[in-house]
Amino acid sequence: MSASSPAAPVVTRFAPSPTGFLHIGGARTALFNWLYARHHGGRYLLRIEDTDRARSTEPAIAAILDGLDWLGLTPDEPPSFQFERAPRHAEVARGLLDSGHAYRCYATPEELEAMRAEQKARGLPQRYDGRWRDRAPGPEQHNQPFVIRLKSPTVGSTTVADRVQGDVTVSNSELDDFVLLRSDGTPTYMLAVVVDDHDSGVTHVIRGDDHLNNAFRQLALIRALGWPEPVYAHVPMIHGADGGKLSKRHGALGVEAYRDEMGILPEALENYLLRLGWGHGDIDLIDRAGAIALFDLDGVGRSPSKFDLKKLESVNAHYLKIADNARLTALVTPRLAALAGTDITAQQQSMLQGSMEELKQRSKDLNVLAASALYLVRTRPLPLDAAAQKLLDPAGRSMLAATRERLQALPDWTREALEAAATALATEQGIGLGKVAGPLRAALTGTTASPSVFGILAVLGRGESIARIDDALAPA
Repeated sequence: MSASSPAAPVVTRFAPSPTGFLHIGGARTALFNWLYARHHGGRYLLRIEDTDRARSTEPAIAAILDGLDWLGLTPDEPPSFQFERAPRHAEVARGLLDSGHAYRCYATPEELEAMRAEQKARGLPQRYDGRWRDRAPGPEQHNQPFVIRLKSPTVGSTTVADRVQGDVTVSNSELDDFVLLRSDGTPTYMLAVVVDDHDSGVTHVIRGDDHLNNAFRQLALIRALGWPEPVYAHVPMIHGADGGKLSKRHGALGVEAYRDEMGILPEALENYLLRLGWGHGDIDLIDRAGAIALFDLDGVGRSPSKFDLKKLESVNAHYLKIADNARLTALVTPRLAALAGTDITAQQQSMLQGSMEELKQRSKDLNVLAASALYLVRTRPLPLDAAAQKLLDPAGRSMLAATRERLQALPDWTREALEAAATALATEQGIGLGKVAGPLRAALTGTTASPSVFGILAVLGRGESIARIDDALAPA
């Protein structure tokens, strides 16, 4: 543990609202919470904040759980669901009412709207004016709907000692008596999040800095309840590469889009998100074990991060190069089948795995990797692209015929023997090896861009290789 390791056992939480997919900012927040808990030997929890019943959906919940599972950010306990705890939230609100830290407000929606209109006309901040704070209800309020509001402090100031933003202070006169319990008995977000954090023992609240203003109101509620205050760490937002608000054109997509549509590996996305707002010297590539060892809040910057898709692709290319070939084969096979429009046979899958070491060196994502392997599963005769056709002009076909003769005569169909035969032919002809390899590659793949042509020959085998060469040499 680092020198800044907290004394109390650390408990962090990620608390998304299931109103859409797990977006990239949420994934980073989950990662930071997970890493901080792991670094300090603590626990990481997941809470689904589904109190907005109109917008919370089961597909969104499933997408969040699936995305977190793909990233390996599984919580240490089964996820909790905020809506299920509504009776507990109401109990706390009524307790504050009994202790004098909260009160009933009978202001009607029309009265509140008139209050805000007057404040707007006078250029005043639009917030509740405390009209029921010290007022006892009369007979006319009998059986009338009311909300429960917190008696927020009115003098002095409140300081959030934030681990990322530093000390941030607001005057208590800027805080209004916010609603804890609505007139229908349902809790507000402010109440529910404080109660849930306390009851689950959360010690560190690590979240986006769009929640910083909430921290002042939540602290007022925590202090009214006499509960321990968590450590706050509000992480700056992620912006687009142009500095603007992150949008779909910048990469503000669901995690599943990076996996399914873009072909990004989970370890690559994790590494990229880790470095998006957190740093440790000049180190860019950090595996999970290294991240757990190094991550702490001191390394989180105060400025917004810029999402750079090219950088993500570069990180992904690195992780593709070091990924297990069998794993990549399993990931690429369905993509390759979709491209080819046919099922992939066991023999073709074996060829794919045999080619993987070379294929992955030239790929930035799983889609590119699948496209580069398409030659393995194409039906003969292979279609030739324009560049391949150009290489197979009369001179190219003549060289291909000579190459076929040499290769067919080889007793051993090994990569080393194949390369040696082609090199010998080039030397005899007084030409570069590329003059031999170019037409050969065009015949074997239908393109001019591929891994080593000798690796292709070895993977395809003698029969398939010679058949493809014969197709290319056949009269048009």
